[in-house]
Amino acid sequence: MEETKLFLITYFAALLGVIPPGLVNMTVAKTCVEKGKKNGLYVALGATIIVIIQATVAVLLAKYIFGNEFVQNILLRAGLVIFILLAVYFFIQAKKRGGIEHKSRKANSNSIFKGMLVAALNIFPVPYFVAIAGALHIGVGATYDWSRIIAFILAASMGSFTTLYVYVLSFIRIEKQAEAFSKYSNYFMTALMLILVIVTLLRIYYS
Repeated sequence: MEETKLFLITYFAALLGVIPPGLVNMTVAKTCVEKGKKNGLYVALGATIIVIIQATVAVLLAKYIFGNEFVQNILLRAGLVIFILLAVYFFIQAKKRGGIEHKSRKANSNSIFKGMLVAALNIFPVPYFVAIAGALHIGVGATYDWSRIIAFILAASMGSFTTLYVYVLSFIRIEKQAEAFSKYSNYFMTALMLILVIVTLLRIYYS
């Protein structure tokens, strides 16, 4: 019963955490538009694999990360560099002319690796899951309760995948506006990365 309650709380926390437009879900949406629904689904699956790893790392290291300023500062500085590079990349992509290249709409393993790479670049789930684990008192005690840890990891990954799958179902409908969506989504991603750069700088400064 306790594991069920923990599962549901973590599931909906992970589901809601992925709803706002971000690096991973916008990549899923762009892939759906440019390469088809199956490739978008594969990106979501690849991202979910990384979420499983991130949730595992977060819950196993919660007792060390939670309240550790040194580790937090390292994560923030690493994120700052990544966000700056991504902002430059998306801005360059937005400036390119010629529309979308529909190279292949056949689903392949490259989309899974793409999802894994994009999710790996997104470091925010780790502190997010650490905070959830701390609030639910998972992995922060003297010993690890593996039944609760497994429930937490499954819920985090399934909640994230659910939202990404909704993005797959929703954004495939705008295929007729694919070129405009691709262009402006790159501008949106650039703005998002800049906002994250500012937020990260403020967090580094005030920490």
